[in-house]
Amino acid sequence: MTHPHDVVVVGAGLAGLVTTAELLRAGRRVLLLDAEPPAGLGGQAWWSFGGLFLVDSPEQRRLGVRDSAELALADWLGSAAFADDGSDRWGRAWAEAFVEFAAGGMRSWLHGQGVRWFPLVQWAERGGYLADGHGNSVPRFHVTWGTGPAVLEPFVRTLLDGHRDGLVEVRFRHRVTALTTTDGRVTGVRGDVLAPDRAARGVPSSRAVLRPFEVDAPAVVVATGGIGAAHDLVRATWPVAAGPLPARLLSGVPDHVDGSGIAAARAAGAHVAHAGRMWHYPEGVAHHSPVWTAHGIRILPGPSSLWLDADGRRLPAPLFPGFDSLGTLTHLTSHGHDHSWFVLDRTILGKELALSGSEQNPDLTGRDLRLLLQRVRAGAVGPVEAFAQRSPEFVTATTPVGLAAGMNALTGTDRIDPDSLAATIAARDAQVATGLGKDLQVVATATARRYVVDRAVRVAPPHRLLDPEHGPLYAVRLSVLTRKTLGGLATDLEGRVLRPDGEVLPGLWAVGEAAGFGGGGVHGHRALEGTFLGGCLFTGRTTGRALAAG
Repeated sequence: MTHPHDVVVVGAGLAGLVTTAELLRAGRRVLLLDAEPPAGLGGQAWWSFGGLFLVDSPEQRRLGVRDSAELALADWLGSAAFADDGSDRWGRAWAEAFVEFAAGGMRSWLHGQGVRWFPLVQWAERGGYLADGHGNSVPRFHVTWGTGPAVLEPFVRTLLDGHRDGLVEVRFRHRVTALTTTDGRVTGVRGDVLAPDRAARGVPSSRAVLRPFEVDAPAVVVATGGIGAAHDLVRATWPVAAGPLPARLLSGVPDHVDGSGIAAARAAGAHVAHAGRMWHYPEGVAHHSPVWTAHGIRILPGPSSLWLDADGRRLPAPLFPGFDSLGTLTHLTSHGHDHSWFVLDRTILGKELALSGSEQNPDLTGRDLRLLLQRVRAGAVGPVEAFAQRSPEFVTATTPVGLAAGMNALTGTDRIDPDSLAATIAARDAQVATGLGKDLQVVATATARRYVVDRAVRVAPPHRLLDPEHGPLYAVRLSVLTRKTLGGLATDLEGRVLRPDGEVLPGLWAVGEAAGFGGGGVHGHRALEGTFLGGCLFTGRTTGRALAAG
């Protein structure tokens, strides 16, 4: 049978666009399907901060950071904690290949397409454990100049060129609900054509059905993302041993990120690996101007804020801001806490807190140097301070007693004891006042300032929270923010989807988050940040090239 398309790609997010771009560059004919309106082209990546995990980059070397592929892989394996029973075989293989790519061809490949990076490399997921444990040993989080939209640009450009040349057809408002199979092979897709909708990017769109559709193709690529917006599904698959997720969850992804593509592939015979592995953030705050349902923003913290549980107790070491996201989340859920708190002062607020996302960083997203320089001017109001002025999640007071009263008023409880809060802050301040101290967070914060970027723009000089020169005090209520699915469709190193018996399911490929960013779980149990966009890039590139060569 002659097909009008060589490949059907389901999902027009970053992974789907990269796969499509590689196929178009090889002259293949592609049908790209997406349930959302045209405004949603690029999916979740458009909303991202644009951070990429790069290893031994020129940006790192200019800052005196000594990195290597060997060190990065050791960090990855220490964080992933892959099982030895064979269940992580493909995830580990993808991890090894990805680290090699991050230390080798990724930067030059993107640079050749016009992508550039902010020169100050950030240090995410610092870990705080022993040398072979979780965390990045050195800064590796490279923020793309232009954030998420700039990561998408070269692949959108290739899509437009392919459309002009008649190689690609894009059908928006086409929701795939099932894969069609013939004699054990995936041979196409079917679903619903949804009613036209002019919803803006990220805004929930209509699910009114106009008619069914069906498409045959020799190859289908699932690029539909994870399950982050399907809160009932998130709760159902969250590990029981980690304690229940709270009733109130924020979404870090738009409503359409519902796991439907993974479910359709499973129904067609695909193996879904490690469904219970997820990467949600404990540092979410509700968006004061939400775009999608339960819209939340993640705070990207420096290391100085005190992190307290819902009862006002400090979290144990090394669960400090920016050190171990998943460890902190599981500590909170296993103890039954539905929220937590950052306690800080105005100096720390202005220096250390950032907000994740393209729309929260107009200077970086707009590539506006003048606006960017305003962040570091004395007295300037940065994005976080502006957000704090509009958000009810930020409480401010001049004394610990007043702060406790505001925290309790926000939650409608009396869980924060004012005397205990005052004692906690005073004990921490006494450690700072020594100039040395035994408090591990105080020590870690001082150590962070040895890194030139942290000292210049990311970590406040050590000081007492109760010093009025740095006031007033702030407390920020933090909620769980759903984000990434670490498990997914099991794939081999060409992106071919596997069946539960480990054999290839003919005709089906998967990329990006739908594939657990490679192999059904490239991250294992924990991620190192900058590896989600990078995983979409790598799986899309690898799978697109494998399909083009086949």
